[in-house]
Amino acid sequence: MNAIVAVDEAWGIGQKGELLARISADLRRFKALTTGHAVILGRKTLQTFPGGRPLPGRENLIMSTTMPSAPEGARVFRNLEELLSYAPKDAFVIGGESVYRALLPDCDRVYVTKIHSAFEADAFFPDLDALGGWRIVAEEGPLTENGLGFSYVTYEREGD
Repeated sequence: MNAIVAVDEAWGIGQKGELLARISADLRRFKALTTGHAVILGRKTLQTFPGGRPLPGRENLIMSTTMPSAPEGARVFRNLEELLSYAPKDAFVIGGESVYRALLPDCDRVYVTKIHSAFEADAFFPDLDALGGWRIVAEEGPLTENGLGFSYVTYEREGD
C-alpha cells in the first residue's frame, strides 16, 4: 500500500480541515499518481473535496464509523480489518491524520511533498525522518511555485 501527503517543515498537513497550501504542481502530481487506483480516506477528507464528492477516476474507500451510507462512487468501511481485506495492494492512503496513522504500518511507500515553510497546523503526518524504518529512495527539487518552495521525496519501508 502507498500513502501520499503534503507536509510542512514540522510535518503538519492541515489546519481546521484545510490543506496548509495549494500547490498546483503538487495537485497535478497527486492526480497523476492516484488516478486508476483505489484511494483510502476519512470522512472529513471527503468533505474537503469539491461538493464533498468522491474523486473521479479512482475507487474511493472511506474509513468511517459515523458516515451513515456511502456516497455514489465510494464504499464505506467501519473497521480497519474490513478495509484491509478489501483494499488492493496498490491503493493510496490520502488522509486525514487518523487514517494515515492507522494505515502507515501497512504502507510500503510514501510520496511526500515537503513544503519548505512552516504553517500553523492542527493535523500532522508522522515524521518519517525521525520515525526510523524508512529510507529515501527518490528526491526531486527544490521546486518553486508562487514563491513557495517544495520538494518531492519518496520513502520506502526499510527491508522491502
